[in-house]
Amino acid sequence: MIRLPPQPVSPGRVVVIGASGFVGRDLVRHLGELGVPTLPLASRDLDLLRPESRDALRQTVRADDAVVLISALTPDRGRDIATLMRNLTMAENFCAALEASGCAHLTYVSSDAVYEDDANPVRETSCCNPSTFHGLMHLARERMLAYAAGKAKTPLLVLRPCAVYGPGDTHNSYGPNRFLRTARAEGKITLFGNGEEKRDHLYVRDLSRLTGLCLRHRAEGTLNVATGRAASFHDVAEEVARVVPGPVEVVGLPRTTPVTHRHFDVTATLQAFPQFRFTPLAEGLAETVAAPG
Repeated sequence: MIRLPPQPVSPGRVVVIGASGFVGRDLVRHLGELGVPTLPLASRDLDLLRPESRDALRQTVRADDAVVLISALTPDRGRDIATLMRNLTMAENFCAALEASGCAHLTYVSSDAVYEDDANPVRETSCCNPSTFHGLMHLARERMLAYAAGKAKTPLLVLRPCAVYGPGDTHNSYGPNRFLRTARAEGKITLFGNGEEKRDHLYVRDLSRLTGLCLRHRAEGTLNVATGRAASFHDVAEEVARVVPGPVEVVGLPRTTPVTHRHFDVTATLQAFPQFRFTPLAEGLAETVAAPG
């Protein structure tokens, strides 16, 4: 579970690895608004698939830097063994640099996919038994980073967000992001069955705000990032149809899989940051629609 030092300590500089991705871009935006010195690194700046990235990291990351590792090949880039191994190679190169040089604080943005599919409600203590290569990748990376951070004596925080939506998403995952895209492009939202499944949906700007808090407090341990309020895909679709200009049709496909739900127990977040408030789904969707581009 998450642990916080008695007093917050603002990082001297935050190095964001994976800064060109959906989550990374928004985190860099948020840190800029806070006035936190930030070094954003995209794959064109640092290709973790290449062995020479180890030396590049050692030369770039300073001992007093806080590092946020977000870089990963997401499921839309591949769901096979080859993609799994490429993601682990990225982690291997990062860990080699971390062991050699260390840093002041490390945050890894993982995923709730590390948990068993039938974990309900999900807590930080729930069994980690992923059913996909994506979840297995994140779990293996967590263990690799814990080993390397331990050797480097670097405090490690693992964040496990649920499905994230918001402006700038490129993943087109089933849920708010895909619904918004097809509603705008086709005037239509297609559901599996009647969209009965309930899931937690996290606004990307809330993930950035919570990550910023964790950086300022130099938090350690593991923390799920979810609102604690699950909504059915049908309700999400209806809300998207309400906020997107023009008529939007919501239709269902014949169901081929059983209905499953996933809820989160967010007690750990409330205890660590009692003043933090998540953005209501309707408000987050409206902001996403209104965002430029």
